[in-house]
Amino acid sequence: MAAYVISDLDIFDIEHYLAYQQALKPLLEEAGARYLVRGGSFTVYQGEHRPQCLVLMEFPSAEAVAEFYESPGYQSLEPQRRACSSASIIAVEGL
Repeated sequence: MAAYVISDLDIFDIEHYLAYQQALKPLLEEAGARYLVRGGSFTVYQGEHRPQCLVLMEFPSAEAVAEFYESPGYQSLEPQRRACSSASIIAVEGL
């Protein structure tokens, strides 16, 4: 069953974030993940949450998300992501 990762990013160094994205791309491809939403405009209909930059990715399964997130490849990039952005990252299983 597919699983989804929802990220809300506050990017404060776009140049370094774009370098992080390039390094991330082959890791996502290897994990079988794909972007469904990457930035763009949004509308908040209810609540106080005011996202900065929403990203929605689809993975083949919740296990694939965990394997990706805990992998040495991704963990080696995490300090680079933290240096150029802050994020809330949530994984949820699909129906």
